[in-house]
Amino acid sequence: MSEKTNALRYLDNLHIPYKTLKYETLDGEIDGKSVADKLGLSHEEIFKTLVSVGSSKDFFVFVIPVSFELDLKKASKAVGEKSITMLPLKDLLKTTGYEKGGCSPLGMKKHYTTVFDESIILLQKVTFNAGKVGLQVQLDVDKLSQAIEYSIYDLCKY
Repeated sequence: MSEKTNALRYLDNLHIPYKTLKYETLDGEIDGKSVADKLGLSHEEIFKTLVSVGSSKDFFVFVIPVSFELDLKKASKAVGEKSITMLPLKDLLKTTGYEKGGCSPLGMKKHYTTVFDESIILLQKVTFNAGKVGLQVQLDVDKLSQAIEYSIYDLCKY
């Protein structure tokens, strides 16, 4: 097995079963849709992790299907902020401990308010980044709440 990421160590410590899914990165195609295609998953069952900053200067994590775009107005409402903006990429590593393309909602430097798109309720398993480019983690949705405190909200632009 390759080196464990913070996200995988976190799940191990909680004794939560998961499956890792590796994908090729040499072609540079590491966007969510390409990753889903490489892994043979639908674009609705693999999620991307987005980090934002509210008008309060608090950080928020939104986890949505890779096929959709985050609706900033809906996201603001979900966390009770007047407005939110996406965290600049230059600040991602120092804020979360993860690099672009490898950000996971699990095992960040600190726990931030986390919201999953409501489409997660339609799934038995959820897949998202395991903490580094080229590696995804898949776990049962009913185990997710044992790993992280989160809420569910309609977050996507349609």
